[in-house]
Amino acid sequence: MSNTSVSLTLRLRLWKKIKPLFELSDHKRPLGFLAVSAFSVTLPALVGAWLDQFSTAILACMGGLVILYMRQTNLSRRMMILATCAFGFALSFALGVLTSFDQYLSAATLTLTVFLVTAICRFYALPPPGMLFFIVVACLARTLPFDLSLAAERTGILMFGAMSACLLALIYSVYQVYISKDYVNRPTEEVDNNIVAITIESLVISLFVGGGYLLAIMADLDNPYWVPISTAAIMQGATFRAVWHRNVHRIIGTTIGMGIAWVIFSLAPGPWELALLIFVLSFFIEILITRNYGLAVLFITPLTVIFADITITGTDTGQLMLSRLLDIILGCFIGLVGGWVIHHPQFVRLVNKQLSKP
Repeated sequence: MSNTSVSLTLRLRLWKKIKPLFELSDHKRPLGFLAVSAFSVTLPALVGAWLDQFSTAILACMGGLVILYMRQTNLSRRMMILATCAFGFALSFALGVLTSFDQYLSAATLTLTVFLVTAICRFYALPPPGMLFFIVVACLARTLPFDLSLAAERTGILMFGAMSACLLALIYSVYQVYISKDYVNRPTEEVDNNIVAITIESLVISLFVGGGYLLAIMADLDNPYWVPISTAAIMQGATFRAVWHRNVHRIIGTTIGMGIAWVIFSLAPGPWELALLIFVLSFFIEILITRNYGLAVLFITPLTVIFADITITGTDTGQLMLSRLLDIILGCFIGLVGGWVIHHPQFVRLVNKQLSKP
């Protein structure tokens, strides 16, 4: 075989491996859902801009993310799922707020939160975004200055956003089911009764996510919440190839997304402009998240920066973006290692061995 043929064969093999990174899936969501989900996240920001309480309203915006768990099932079941997820948001957030006074206790409770959330989501076969936004809410709760007297108020504000999202979901669902009839009652997934496998995998994921947060604390990172969020996002991959693809998508997408965030912060937008940006970013995320994760990360990054860092003042924008980017790369590396452990043949054999025991 000539050198030219060998080179061509290598290029074809390389392209075959990286081609999936650029492909768009055919999974599309109804336009009505895209608009309602984006508006659910934006509504608290609009109210906050109107009342001149924008930084407080951001907590409610995070609660509005619960609408992403709305399923295309019958009306009663989809509302039950949303209400349960809203309750899970509140618990994840409250545990973070109540334990943020001590960094090591905070890391321990985050590990516990990740374990419980992962196990419950796996048991009930909750589809994407799965555990991710429960962990996002739990991590962002740890960015708030500790104040025990404000814990209940902050949790209540988050629940206000979650309940407003549930109300909008109910209005949209009634219209979809009874008026437009643009509705398919998709069967829900059966519960996964492999308790041992769920427990082992949840324990590994929680240790890597919580350990990543602890490592970020020990490294004295300015605001270490990006590390566990990135680790959790990477470890959601169903296979190691999916984990690797997510890792590449997140690093490249985050780099470009941080550029978008830098432009946003450099322009110093006001509350109304930020509310509009939240809607636009949320809308594009929902369009892209089921089609190509890397493209969605371009918009997820600046949206998360707005949620977590918009109240930070007196910090150089470029330095802030660079530190966040380094945090995310660290989290992606930890998530890649964790994904390798979960999907390693020896780990899979261990799980199967445990399952085969009488």
